[in-house]
Amino acid sequence: PTGIDPTQAQWDQILELCKKKKFVIILDCAYQGFASGDLVTDGYAMQLMDKAGIEFILAQSFAKNMGLYGERFGMVHVVSNTPAAAKCVLSQLKLVVRPMYSSPPIHGGELVARILGDDSNYAAWKAQLKETAERILKMRQMLVKGLQDKGTPGTWTHITDQIGMFSFTGLTAAQCTTLIDEFSIYLLKNGRISLAGLNEGNIQYV
Repeated sequence: PTGIDPTQAQWDQILELCKKKKFVIILDCAYQGFASGDLVTDGYAMQLMDKAGIEFILAQSFAKNMGLYGERFGMVHVVSNTPAAAKCVLSQLKLVVRPMYSSPPIHGGELVARILGDDSNYAAWKAQLKETAERILKMRQMLVKGLQDKGTPGTWTHITDQIGMFSFTGLTAAQCTTLIDEFSIYLLKNGRISLAGLNEGNIQYV
C-alpha cells in the first residue's frame, strides 16, 4: 500500500494495455472503501475489468475494512469467460486449498455474512467506512498544514495527493530512524507511514 492509486482515466489506459499484452490480471482489493469512502468508487478497477469481458483474478480482503484483523478473512474471485474454464480453475484452487487449510475457520465468514446479508448492518458499515475515510483525509490535510506552518523544508502536497490509509512521506531511511529512535514516531524505513494512527491529539507532535 502506497497511497498512490491510478485515476479512473489511468485505469482505462491500464485495461487497454492489459488487453494488448494479454496479461494475466490479478487485482488486490485489500482496503476497499478506505480510499474514497465509497465501495463502488474504490471498486472501479474490478468493475472495469468485468465490463470489458476479460478474465481476471481478484483477491479481496475484509480484514481491514471490517476491522477483522484477528480473523484475516478474505476470498479469491476468478472471473472466467466460459463454464469450462471456471471448472478448470476451481479444480486447481482445490489442489491449492486442500494441503494449506482444507476447511477455513468459519468465524470471520459468519461476521462478514451478518454485515453483508443484513440491510441495516450493511448501511451502518458503509456509513462507518465513509466516516473513517473522511477522518483519514482530514489527518492528511492537518499533517500537511502543520508541516507547512512550521516551515519544514520540502514540498508536502504529495501527502494530500495520495489516498487511503498509508502515505509515502519521501523521508530517507536515516530520517525515519531518527523519528523512531528519538521521537517514538513509528514508520517503515522506506518512509511509509500509517495515517490511521494520527489523530487531533498527536498530529502537532508528529
